[in-house]
Amino acid sequence: MKRAIFTFISGVLIGGALSAYAQVAPSAIGSRKSLSVGIMFAAAQPDCCVEDASGNSVVGSSGNHLYGIGGFVDYRMSRWLQIEAEGRKLHWNQYNDQNTHESNYFFGLREPIHTFGRITPYGKVLAGVGGGGGNFLTGHSFAYAIGGGADYRLSKRWSVRADFEYQHWEVTEYPHGKFTSTAMKPYVGNIGLKYDIF
Repeated sequence: MKRAIFTFISGVLIGGALSAYAQVAPSAIGSRKSLSVGIMFAAAQPDCCVEDASGNSVVGSSGNHLYGIGGFVDYRMSRWLQIEAEGRKLHWNQYNDQNTHESNYFFGLREPIHTFGRITPYGKVLAGVGGGGGNFLTGHSFAYAIGGGADYRLSKRWSVRADFEYQHWEVTEYPHGKFTSTAMKPYVGNIGLKYDIF
């Protein structure tokens, strides 16, 4: 699945770059600078907190999804240079009432493809930290995310956003002094509302 998602996002980014060279007139996305902010609701497969035969929490696809809220900021410096910062806290529907939750904070590049009427699809590559708490996950870890989605324009300043992220966390510590190295691979779906400040 990881290879399929990477291939899809790569194709989206390359396709966007090729479409830029094919355009003679200025893009409908525009090249002026802009700043946007937004809020989002998130649902995640946390990839943690599955119990083994001894009752210990381990990494693994959990049937217990986490839900939460987050926010994002997009800054467009030019047509092909756009930056996104985002953060989310996934604290609802915690695993087995053990206060197991996840949060992440990312920063990176966002690449719109083209505007089709009111819809602008995009891809993104972000990096930052993932963290949480509970019986399994403590502290913060390096993490990165690849994903994509689309904005649907409602008016001059307001848009609805829906996107998906595949994340990779480098987890290096378990609670109670037991150290190890493993990887968590959660994925997150988001839906939110975006406001263009300028």
